[in-house]
Amino acid sequence: MPRSLAGDLTDPEMAQPYMKKDDDDEEVEYSPFFGIEKGAVLQEARAFHDPQLDARKCSQVITKLLYLLNQGETFTKVEATEVFFAVTKLFQSKDAGLRRLVYLMIKELSPSSDEVIIVTSSLMKDMNSKTDMYRANAIRVLCRIIDGTLLTQIERYLKQAIVDKNPVVASAALVSGIHLLQENPEIVKRWSNEVQEAVQSRAALVQFHGLALLHQIRQNDRLAVSKMVSGLTKGSVRSPLAQCLLIRYTSQVIRESSMNTQTGDRPFSDYLESCLRHKSEMVILEAARKIAEMDVTSRELAPAITVLQLFLSSSKPVLRFAAVRTLNKVAMTRPLAVTNCNVDLESLMSDQNRSIATLAITTLLKTGNESSVDRLMKQITNFMADIADEFKIVVVEAIRSLCLKFPLKYRSMLNFLGSGLREEGGFEYKKAIVDSIVTLIGEIPDAKEIGLLYLCEFIEDCEFTYLSSQILHLLGNEGPRTSHPSRYIRYIYNRVILENATVRASAVSTLAKFGALVDSLKPRIFVLLRRCLFDTDDEVRDRATLYLQTLDGEVAVGNSEKDVNEFLFGSFDVPLANLAATLKTYEPSEEPFDISLVSREVKTQPLQDKKAPGKKPSAGTPAAAPVPAVDAYQKMLSSIPEFSGFGKLFKSSEPVELTEAETEYAVNVVKHIYESHVVLQYNCTNTIPEQLLENVIVYVDATDAEEFSEVCSKPLRSLPYDSPGQIFVAFEKPEHAPATGKFSNVLKFIVKEVDTSTGEVDEDGVEDEYQIEDLEIVSADYMLRVAVSNFRNAWENMDPETERVDEYGLGVRESLAEAVSAVINILGMQPCEGTEVVPKNARSHSCLLSGVFIGDVKVLVRLSFGLSGPKEVAMKLAVRSDDPEVSDKIHEIVASG
Repeated sequence: MPRSLAGDLTDPEMAQPYMKKDDDDEEVEYSPFFGIEKGAVLQEARAFHDPQLDARKCSQVITKLLYLLNQGETFTKVEATEVFFAVTKLFQSKDAGLRRLVYLMIKELSPSSDEVIIVTSSLMKDMNSKTDMYRANAIRVLCRIIDGTLLTQIERYLKQAIVDKNPVVASAALVSGIHLLQENPEIVKRWSNEVQEAVQSRAALVQFHGLALLHQIRQNDRLAVSKMVSGLTKGSVRSPLAQCLLIRYTSQVIRESSMNTQTGDRPFSDYLESCLRHKSEMVILEAARKIAEMDVTSRELAPAITVLQLFLSSSKPVLRFAAVRTLNKVAMTRPLAVTNCNVDLESLMSDQNRSIATLAITTLLKTGNESSVDRLMKQITNFMADIADEFKIVVVEAIRSLCLKFPLKYRSMLNFLGSGLREEGGFEYKKAIVDSIVTLIGEIPDAKEIGLLYLCEFIEDCEFTYLSSQILHLLGNEGPRTSHPSRYIRYIYNRVILENATVRASAVSTLAKFGALVDSLKPRIFVLLRRCLFDTDDEVRDRATLYLQTLDGEVAVGNSEKDVNEFLFGSFDVPLANLAATLKTYEPSEEPFDISLVSREVKTQPLQDKKAPGKKPSAGTPAAAPVPAVDAYQKMLSSIPEFSGFGKLFKSSEPVELTEAETEYAVNVVKHIYESHVVLQYNCTNTIPEQLLENVIVYVDATDAEEFSEVCSKPLRSLPYDSPGQIFVAFEKPEHAPATGKFSNVLKFIVKEVDTSTGEVDEDGVEDEYQIEDLEIVSADYMLRVAVSNFRNAWENMDPETERVDEYGLGVRESLAEAVSAVINILGMQPCEGTEVVPKNARSHSCLLSGVFIGDVKVLVRLSFGLSGPKEVAMKLAVRSDDPEVSDKIHEIVASG
């Protein structure tokens, strides 16, 4: 902004105080924009029409308009048009400051194609002006508002501007080219020669912008990018900014190119290493950062770590921050490489910049050894009081990771976390601590009782309902299994007396768990639950009533105490969406609602049928409501006499497409799995208006499915145009066995011509057939994706005698994530607790799966993955189920998959 304008903006008429005076009452801060309104500013804009323009006043008005636009104020079409035409009149003024504001205003208003032509001539005149500042700004504005047609007219001028001697003009043209490349790539790509010349410029910004544009032009051509990098790494780039860009492009080329064992792409790697000795600090940092991000050997990483270590003692805070942040990222995957920097990192713990200090602490927590833990914890305790919650959360998460790394040090770390619960802090900070303690309790058995006592102490004075409920739930699961469960009753019952209804209800459930699992406490629990019958909240009263009657045996929910506990405290494995949908379709009758009939499979996506292009969806399959689809399939199949004796439907698959899009006949198949039968439902749609298909059948060849034998089929009498129909083929298979096989399918029918104008059908037809894709029945078809709410509890409650453990080599895989996904797909089970997500750069990962195998057998799986060599993945598989034979079958499925 021009100096004169900056002075004008502090005019007493515009300046109004917007902040209170400070404590000393010496200074008052003013904002030149306080209290301005759009209507008043638009009235002031009439000054643009004055015969004698006041440049100072016009500058003030444009500044206000720009402020309003940048604050999100919207102008109507009429208002924007009026302001635009008024601003164009300001081209008459010769004031340089006003002219720059006019350029900004035109860019912000983004005029329509009808209005652009008004200013095009003025901007083109400025583009060829002798004043370089006018030329640069005119180029930027023109390229922002013109379309492709006008661009071809000024292309010659833009090419000349790219190689202009004035760096401001050249940079403006190059930056405009970067923006234009998105909408008009063909035109901009013709400027390659001029852009290459700009890359050789002596001006730092021109070289920077030229390199950015040249890379964008070639970014889709990997070979061209590689040649560009190869040419520029030989020393022709002088600008530090351009050098940073080149480092990024070089690392991208190294990453994308397959490593050649003979050459190893050494020239590019040597270039990155040479940049560590550059005179510019930003270039050194960029090179060190990119080397640290790449998959390099310890020897190749060492120079980058050394450079970053030197920056840790720099007098510039920005260098210290950049260095410690990069080291922090390296420490996540390669902590040993950063160990040599620990002394310098410890000195940064007292840095005045809290961001630097926090990063230094979290890095030390990742790289420290077991002997230094206690010393670190003492230093961190003093440090925590001076930082904001967002930094505290980072420290807490780092401490959790360190405790899992050194489980013997759990006492000092739990003491630290417990003291954090006593301090002031917001919800996110307290939640991070609670989550950390819960994790440590789950992973370190010795830490259970200490951790639970810290959490009990916290809920005595906890203001967050969510955290209180979470802790009470944990107490109910873990407390009864401790050596002295009675010590927790006081904390739990205090919640019934002192808290809101939500927490009181959670506390009642927790008390009931102690009563169910600890016989010695049951009489005392009954006394406390009876007091809850007089609570003011109906949810609390209802829970107390249910638990009292169930624990006392008044309500029959099973044949044993185990059934009672499973009913009250077992994981609720019915998805709520499925339950709600089934209840909506339930018709009241003398028979009570049976929750066992509700589908327990987790639907990953809505059930959809194949549809003809541009036509309505295929009807006939019960996919209108995706959630109760299995219930609807059950009703439909049981109404067909041939299938009514097959028993209860176990699972229905998602539709599998057997034809390509845009084909004459659209066919997909749904696999219905029973205990000893499989029914294939072929959903067919005729997409040819001139044809009627009759006696439509699917001939299924089960030669490659030896365990299956066809028992019956139900053909389709007629298949008119765009009227979907179903064909069924049923097979018998061994009971409870996950029989697999491949089926070849041929659609056979009689074709009759249809007169589309009259709708008449020819009597004579022609027999025809249509080859459709093969179908496979795989092991995953016999597994329901059923989630469990608490995997650890579910695992512990299963009989350890049913556990089967083995190790497998999965061979070469693209990544650990790809291996995890492949095993999940083979088993067809539901990932639990988000463990299907593999962290970036992880070299090991654990995944938890749950499901129900055919025969209603619950199955839980623990998978441990690790890299045993270059992209070689090894896996450890542990299975528990209700049936040892099923555990063995899961291993057989993986071994054969």
